[in-house]
Amino acid sequence: MFGSIGMPELLIIFVVALIVFGPRKLPDLGRSLGKSLAEFKRASNELRSTLDEEIRIEDRKANTPAQPSLPAPTHHEVSSTDPVHHELSPTDPAVLTSPAAPETIARGHQGS
Repeated sequence: MFGSIGMPELLIIFVVALIVFGPRKLPDLGRSLGKSLAEFKRASNELRSTLDEEIRIEDRKANTPAQPSLPAPTHHEVSSTDPVHHELSPTDPAVLTSPAAPETIARGHQGS
């Protein structure tokens, strides 16, 4: 419908504008219309470039591998030859404060 405005249509629009606004205001009207179109085009280009930049940033975030996490701490296995290894005695505070302290103490006295 509005896809193609040819020369005859533009001539009709110009004649109607000349009649409505008069010959003195028509140059000012054309100038302000041109400035408005230029400002609209500038704002449109700025919006497009801002959106493109945001899309590039999001793509970089999506394509960047995640920061490698630190390896999970491994449990140190204690051997009987380890100098810091010691058996829990029934009087050890860790044994006395555990919920199963009476059973542990009883088993410790039995020599298990």
